[in-house]
Amino acid sequence: MKVRLPVREAILHRRTYEAPAEGRSDKVRLDFNENTAGCSPAVRRALAKLTSNQLAMYPEYQAPTQRLARYFRVRPEELLLANGGDDALRVFFDTFVEPGTSILICEPTFPMYRYYAEIYGARIVVLRYGSQMEFPLKEVVTALRKKPRVVFIANPNNPTGTLLRENELRTILLAATHTAVVMDEAYAEFSGFSAVPLIRNYPQLFVTRTFSKVAGLASLRLGAVIACEKSLAMVRRAMPPFPVNLAALVAAEAAVADRATMLGYVKEVKRLRVWFAAELRKLGAETFSSAGNFLLANFGPDGPALFYKLEKQGILLRDRSKDIGPGFVRITIGTQSEMKLVLKAIRKELRAPA
Repeated sequence: MKVRLPVREAILHRRTYEAPAEGRSDKVRLDFNENTAGCSPAVRRALAKLTSNQLAMYPEYQAPTQRLARYFRVRPEELLLANGGDDALRVFFDTFVEPGTSILICEPTFPMYRYYAEIYGARIVVLRYGSQMEFPLKEVVTALRKKPRVVFIANPNNPTGTLLRENELRTILLAATHTAVVMDEAYAEFSGFSAVPLIRNYPQLFVTRTFSKVAGLASLRLGAVIACEKSLAMVRRAMPPFPVNLAALVAAEAAVADRATMLGYVKEVKRLRVWFAAELRKLGAETFSSAGNFLLANFGPDGPALFYKLEKQGILLRDRSKDIGPGFVRITIGTQSEMKLVLKAIRKELRAPA
């Protein structure tokens, strides 16, 4: 029997994004920007209280949404929960992007924008961050004149760590009269800035957040879209009726109730980020200012060999040589013991005879 599946052209011609997510449990994981300190103990206690009957029923969202809306300082009508930050991004393609229409991104950045664009058959307009990882503001404003359906901006940007401030964002919003402006704030808690207070003034502004980073809930997959009520109502039409599981809701509520743990984690990341960057510069690496829980560094042409040697020792970093340049690497800011271990290993390899 001959079978030929009617696969869409966009799927046949796209490059599959495969995250290196397996075989990492016993290693020093500084490649995924995870919260290596772990979630709040309150989360585990809350999950342990779930009953068999609760797990057997479809979840209800009204009460959890109200409580999480208070955390984000918005109204429940301005908050939409999704199955992780990735799914929060996908919904913009379901809502705004048709095959052949364009989206605007600035690279290097989070690969899921390109991932979804390829799947949906969109045209991808790409601008580049500068040599010092500065955001191409003027070029973005110019590109918005052609009215792309969506512009995706990670803020802070992954992997560069670049942060846009309010005046720069307002410049973009004033130019984006026919474009959905998606501010991906996966790392906002580490930056001290959020676009959320602007949503009621700009109906084209959408902010995505995640509980994977600061709350340490990556395995439970909970993300959020925040926008003015009228604009968010359009996005809700593209969502399934039960997008989020009960365990994720319970864990998120417990996490935001224990803000001390999250604030402590953020404070430690900021301290280690400054210290670690200074130590890398002493070793001859170039570092770039970061507003996230990670650091972008450049070790030069010998960098890829160094990263490979570290991987063999169980130390995982995110080599960005292919998309930025030879020797570029993104390093998650882990615990103090993890960062000291990494530095010790780097020093040893750099001093070893060639």
